[in-house]
Amino acid sequence: MASLYYSQPMLGVLAGDIGASGQATGLVPTLTQLGYALGILLLAPLGDRHDRRSIMLVKAALLVLALLLAGLSPSLSILLPASFLIGLSATLAQDIVPAAATLAAEEQRGKVVGTVMTGLLTGILLSRVISGLVAEQYGWRAMFFIAAATILLTGLAIRRYLPRFQPSTTLPYLSLLGSLFTLWRKHDALRRAAIAQGLLSVGFSAFWSTLAIMLHNSPFHMGSAAAGTFGLAGAAGALAAPLAGHLADRRGPEIVTRTGAALATLAFAMLSLAPLWSMSVQLVLLALGAVLFDLGVQASLIAHQAVIYRIDPAARSRLNAMLFVCMFIGMSLGSVLASLLLGSYGWSAVTALAAIASLLALVVRCLKPTGN
Repeated sequence: MASLYYSQPMLGVLAGDIGASGQATGLVPTLTQLGYALGILLLAPLGDRHDRRSIMLVKAALLVLALLLAGLSPSLSILLPASFLIGLSATLAQDIVPAAATLAAEEQRGKVVGTVMTGLLTGILLSRVISGLVAEQYGWRAMFFIAAATILLTGLAIRRYLPRFQPSTTLPYLSLLGSLFTLWRKHDALRRAAIAQGLLSVGFSAFWSTLAIMLHNSPFHMGSAAAGTFGLAGAAGALAAPLAGHLADRRGPEIVTRTGAALATLAFAMLSLAPLWSMSVQLVLLALGAVLFDLGVQASLIAHQAVIYRIDPAARSRLNAMLFVCMFIGMSLGSVLASLLLGSYGWSAVTALAAIASLLALVVRCLKPTGN
């Protein structure tokens, strides 16, 4: 998962090195997230039809090649398709999550998924810290080469330690894809979870995809390492993932989703007022806001996964695919809108967008269920 986010703190450095504008360079994380969303839609459902372990190994090999291509890119015309391919093949992470749910006992499923998601989410957030430091010391290309090496090691570990999985359906591929829409129409719980998480992802991506550019400009004039360091603050939210899963097991996921959306709304509302204060206070508010909204977004994600995994055990890969398709469509939309708002109206407009999207997610979670 970290492969999806290495580029974000490096955008300022990367743009200058390849001679691209900040707005054009903003397409790098956008295409990565779109590739991820498309990969989840078209590839993740295969986990119900084929051995998940074999699928992960193929995706790991493709991801290594995509990261090497990104590191060797001489221009944006090569980097953009490489970014799309990174997103497409990084969906191997979403084969691991339903695998964990399948291996877990029913009464511990939320906690187990939360534990796995801790690794996944920590990787997402700390990727920004690592890539910011590496880009500043050794250049942005080095980060992609290092990433390729880590995925190679991950693929070897999967081949060595992960068990094989029996398919849960014999549906042909096109029927498998068609069943996604059947599941969407049939289950209100799936629709509410996916829409709410998608809205939360708009704010999440709006913040992280523009933070490096905002800090690079006046009045901060900070490098990529400083932007990446804020990932340390956000990592605190990922550490709460097992607790969120445990609470979802004990008290039900609804309270977790509502609390998470409320925390994100509060954090982004606070951040929208940050420019009214001095630069030092703004930095403190940025760190505090990153902790609060990451905690809210990640806790909601764990609870939403607990919701959908209870719907149909034989369709976990497809249900997970629908949740994450909506999530990464939200991320892509957040990146595009935030890039436009930052250039035209400033940072307050970006955080206002995030606050409104989070508030809408809270409204979705508070609506009365209409059916299954």
